[in-house]
Amino acid sequence: MGWAIALHGGAGDIPRTLPPERREPRLATLRRCLDLGAAALRAGRSALDVVELVVRELEDCPHFNAGKGSVLTSDGTVEMEASVMDGTDMRCGAVSGLSTVVNPISLARLVMDKTPHIYLAFDGAEAFARDQGVEIRDQSHFITEENIERLRNAKEANRVQIDYTQYNYTQPIQAPNDDDNSRTGTVGCVAVDASGGLASATSTGGLVNKMAGRVGDTPVIGAGTYANALCAVSTTGKGEDIIRHTVARDVVAVMEHRGLPLEEAAARVVAGVPRGSVGLVAVSAAGEVTMAYNTTGMFRACATEDGHSEVAIWPA
Repeated sequence: MGWAIALHGGAGDIPRTLPPERREPRLATLRRCLDLGAAALRAGRSALDVVELVVRELEDCPHFNAGKGSVLTSDGTVEMEASVMDGTDMRCGAVSGLSTVVNPISLARLVMDKTPHIYLAFDGAEAFARDQGVEIRDQSHFITEENIERLRNAKEANRVQIDYTQYNYTQPIQAPNDDDNSRTGTVGCVAVDASGGLASATSTGGLVNKMAGRVGDTPVIGAGTYANALCAVSTTGKGEDIIRHTVARDVVAVMEHRGLPLEEAAARVVAGVPRGSVGLVAVSAAGEVTMAYNTTGMFRACATEDGHSEVAIWPA
């Protein structure tokens, strides 16, 4: 029993030869965000507040595919999405198609807290953001030279890229170059607080060179994000597969209906999704933590009240 936290920065085909200048800034950010979240839990903050806090920090880091680091659509635009869920009462909020909101995860929470709805998208979500006075920036704030170059490369290769992996829906996956700087990932955080409250939050910019208007798993409750009184889950990977397999909710369902512990339930669900497609982090009301994936690696971190702490990319 006790508090626990886990976070991810995307899963995919991450080569062990990933250069230190690509690897270390992401690991450092994960460590900093892990410490931030753990300190908040020690101070008695709720799981819901903590997952929002941590994901906001990850959105502000250009090394990950969320917020400032969001990738570009085939039209050269930014379309960000996020969702959050409170396991205590199963309230949830989600947004997609954002192009000016600095912290999509906080807008998702406002949808949950301030509206009778769960999901707002595109123009309606942008209008709600302005009404709520959240920080917004011109779209140029998010369109970096690096992301422009990544989009150009994806277009030349006729590819859609998922986190750390290049993928095309009509062609086989090809391994990226070891020095490829396009490896950024969806971000997410799950936590259980000292009172046993659970929450999950996930945020992303989607796929490089995705069709404008495409919505992935991140804002889909039950696919990219889920929490109830039993556990909380945040996923990353190929959104279409995650949606088809309702990955986040399935972890909870396996625990509920099969009586399996968290780690075994997560492993079973991940094994049922096409290889190379998914990663997840999850915590249970009992303070268990698991970080499962069927990709080469996943940027991930976790900590528990009993002193366990881990920051990693690949299997040990």
